[in-house]
Amino acid sequence: MTDARLSQADWTRREDLAQLVSALGADNLRWVGGAVRDTLLGLPVKDIDAATTLHPEDVIARLKAAGIKAVPTGIEHGTVTAVVEGSPVEVTTLRKDVATDGRRATVAFAEHWEDDAARRDFTINALYAHPQTLEISDYFGGLADLDARRVRFIGHAEERIREDHLRILRYYRFQARFGSTLDDEGEEACAALAPMLKGLSRERVAMELLGLLALPDPHATLSRMHERGVLPVILPEVSGDGLARLATLIASEQREAAAPDSIRRLAAVLPGDAKIAEQVAARLRLSNAQKKRLSRLAARARRPGDARVLAYRDGMDVARDLLLLADQPLAALNDWKVPEFPLRGGMIVARGVDAGPEVARVLQAVEGRWLEEGFPDAERVEQLLTEELARGN
Repeated sequence: MTDARLSQADWTRREDLAQLVSALGADNLRWVGGAVRDTLLGLPVKDIDAATTLHPEDVIARLKAAGIKAVPTGIEHGTVTAVVEGSPVEVTTLRKDVATDGRRATVAFAEHWEDDAARRDFTINALYAHPQTLEISDYFGGLADLDARRVRFIGHAEERIREDHLRILRYYRFQARFGSTLDDEGEEACAALAPMLKGLSRERVAMELLGLLALPDPHATLSRMHERGVLPVILPEVSGDGLARLATLIASEQREAAAPDSIRRLAAVLPGDAKIAEQVAARLRLSNAQKKRLSRLAARARRPGDARVLAYRDGMDVARDLLLLADQPLAALNDWKVPEFPLRGGMIVARGVDAGPEVARVLQAVEGRWLEEGFPDAERVEQLLTEELARGN
């Protein structure tokens, strides 16, 4: 970045944000974090965060006076959410750390922007933009690191990780998303302090891990985490074979224009064993739906067989996942709707078969032949039923 101003991105011209700035005062407010970073990189901006010199009660009072709804979403940490028309904005009072234990921090309100910047994790996340002039305040070399595509801790990497152990995983997620130049100090600190990840809540670990897996191509980063002994701390089940499967899956997704999916990719790096997948899901505190899906995908067959039969039996989404995991094309499923089997038990009873196990046997036999023949129409199903009833007699 040759200049120290934020470009005139669409979000910087939003009328609702101008109203927010007017309510709080332009000199009391700075845009900060991801919105500034991503705008400088020419990336889409999702969430907008602001830092302010005002204390939470003052923020709430000013927002209410301006007719803007204020929600005290993290009032104990100084965060108030301003519900504006475009999208909510989290407004957080400047803070500085008072005490940390690796899992949580005790903070106090600060008066200076640099104090607030000093407690943030990486230099590229500590860029502040004036809401009117768009002038950028860069206290720790974040602009140069963006130019170099380098993810670098603010201050000493080891100290920052000891303050919050989750920063190890955040470092690798940010490295996979933004980095091309490695920061040796950060890499060494993450490797040396990796055992500290065991003390984190499982939910926090899962959030970062799934976020990393959902990035366009996290293979190189995960491989480095594995080599440096970081990945085994949170996923000891992963081997070199699993990482190779991930590389194949990512190539398959790219070939088939399939969106990245964290659960599908987690299944790829795990051994093909449903029980192991269930253990991992429990350890990461995944939802029941995620656990069920991970277990099904981890228990994958080497070759999933006919794509349409697979979609009929397991559903379209699971079929697509299994085909991608097997590096098989999705063409057979494109623009195809899963048909409904046209035969019902009552139709078999109407042909003289007593209700009970025999109906189920005939139904299953006819369905099997229907699948083998590629989902023929109802007329052919009637013929298959006739043939099966004749065989039974």
